Amino acid sequence: MEQMKNRLIYALDAAGFNLAEEWVERLSDLAGMFKIGKQLFVREGPAVVRMVHSHRGKVFLDLKFHDIPFTVAEAAAEASRLQVEMFNVHALGGRAMMEAARKAVDKAADELGRPGPNVLAVTILTSLADADLAEMGMGRVRDSVLRLAALARKAGLEGVVASPQEVEMIRNECGSDFLIVVPGIRPSGEEKGDQKRIMTPAEAIRAGADYLVVGRPIREAKDPRQQAKEILEQMASVRM
Repeated sequence: MEQMKNRLIYALDAAGFNLAEEWVERLSDLAGMFKIGKQLFVREGPAVVRMVHSHRGKVFLDLKFHDIPFTVAEAAAEASRLQVEMFNVHALGGRAMMEAARKAVDKAADELGRPGPNVLAVTILTSLADADLAEMGMGRVRDSVLRLAALARKAGLEGVVASPQEVEMIRNECGSDFLIVVPGIRPSGEEKGDQKRIMTPAEAIRAGADYLVVGRPIREAKDPRQQAKEILEQMASVRM
């Protein structure tokens, strides 16, 4: 169970600092990492990252950087200085942008004298399906995900954020040492919400996911701690 705890990321989608800290205190012994997204970071800034660290938690900074290479490199350096465990960029920003992020993290790590964060690429958002991509003039989801994951690896990134349904093909293409972080996790019987490409915790682990991001199913449960424990049990039930 301890091993699975380190692979569970709780999506800290709280409305403010105090509520976020309540969730960190409530789940710090059940989740190995906390995802801080746009809403919370824009509202509270770097202080919320430091708060998680004060509770000995690790941070996945989920801001999905997507800009010209210079701007993303500067943002990547700042993420490194915040000592987050990992952060992400949009693979659709291109290889040069991803390589700039990688170089900025390496440079900051040398200057700070400590390992830098893992840099992940977002492939195709889990709220999108084939019809959505067709409307934007793009190909099928699976084909796009595979191309973008391979591009991220060529750019030197440690892994990707991808739907659980694409985990197996990414693993086959990019190898066993390529990190795959998976949102769109719903325990059996849970509603999909706005996620279109989902799996249960056990299915995602069996497919080869390294980390699972879970928010709403825990946050909206009658007993959030019990729900988190059940998710960990489902993850641990998979025989690898």
